[in-house]
Order: sequence, then C-alpha cells, then structure tokens
Amino acid sequence: MSKDKWDSRFSEKGYVYGTTVNEFIREMGEQIPPPSNVACFAEGEGRNAVYLASLGHHVTMYDQSTAGIKKAKKLAEQHHVSIETAAKDLTKESVDPNQYDSAIMVFGHVPKQGQQFLIENIIQSVKTGGQIMFEVYSENQINYKSGGPPTVDNLYNPSDILSWIKPYKCIHFYYGEATRNEGSRHTGLGHVIQVVIQK
Repeated sequence: MSKDKWDSRFSEKGYVYGTTVNEFIREMGEQIPPPSNVACFAEGEGRNAVYLASLGHHVTMYDQSTAGIKKAKKLAEQHHVSIETAAKDLTKESVDPNQYDSAIMVFGHVPKQGQQFLIENIIQSVKTGGQIMFEVYSENQINYKSGGPPTVDNLYNPSDILSWIKPYKCIHFYYGEATRNEGSRHTGLGHVIQVVIQK
C-alpha cells in the first residue's frame, strides 16, 4: 500500500496489529544478545521494536508511515523504553549498510517488484556475523482469509526468498501454517514463511 493508505490505516483508533510482540520474534529474539543495536523494518506501530527495547537493545525502527511511527513512540513511552525512528520507503530508499548487530521484519508486505530490494536492504544493514530474522505471509495465505494482503502480488514465494538468502548461513527456515492473533488484521490460522540467517 501507499504511504497515504498506511497513514490512514494507522490513524485508526487503537493498534491495528495489537501491542504485543509477534510470536516468532518472541521465540527467536532470544538469540540476539543484549545489548545489541537492532533494526526493525516495516515496523508499523512499533510493537516488536518496543519489545526488543524492553530486553535492553538499542532499537531503530523503519516505516514509511509517519502515523505508525507516531503511535510507536507513544507505545514506547507507555512501556518506559526508548526507540529511534526513521521514515523511509524501504523498497526505494537504502538504509546505511553494516551498522546493526541484528535486524528483524514482521509481515512487511510489498508488491513483488519491491520484495527483493526490501529483503536485501534488511540484510545489508547488518554487520557481518549478525542475524536477520523475519516472518511474512506466503502466497498460500490467500486461501486462509485470516489476514495479510488480499492479492498474491503482495505475498511471498518461498523459492524467491530461498534464492535471496542463499549467500548466507541459514539457521532457520519454515514454510507452513502458524496461528497469529495480532490485533484486528491477523486473526487465526495462516500460512507463513519464517527465516533466520547469519550474514
């Protein structure tokens, strides 16, 4: 979606995707030794960034939506943690390379033409030896009706992701069902792709 559409969605009352950390990040985030410099990409309203900051990490979140960033700052204040924020279109604007110890992304869905740029943008932001972890909906999610984009063009193909992460050490790769109950937009059983790699 465009920045304006995301701003409109994140201007809704409450937190669209909830305020608790994504389950995959809760499970895998323990692999990130605190305190680390962690980047959260396509982070929306900040739930994962705030969680990681609560673990003692120095967190920077990126999103194109200024409305989402505003709510993330509010959420951080409520949890008495500090996060840095940056407004970027991550399918067009590169993040400075080799600056973070780890990076995460949760359900950062963009059109297929921008997906490789986004994933490579995340990977290149991390220092050699650092970990990158993300969870996205697969193309099969279109059959589940439990959240995510309504078109296959904005969902991910596992073969594409495997080709993009091939140069790196794969620690975890999962393609299959998972239950997610995150706010009003991710509700119930879905079909995901999970990745943890070391650069």
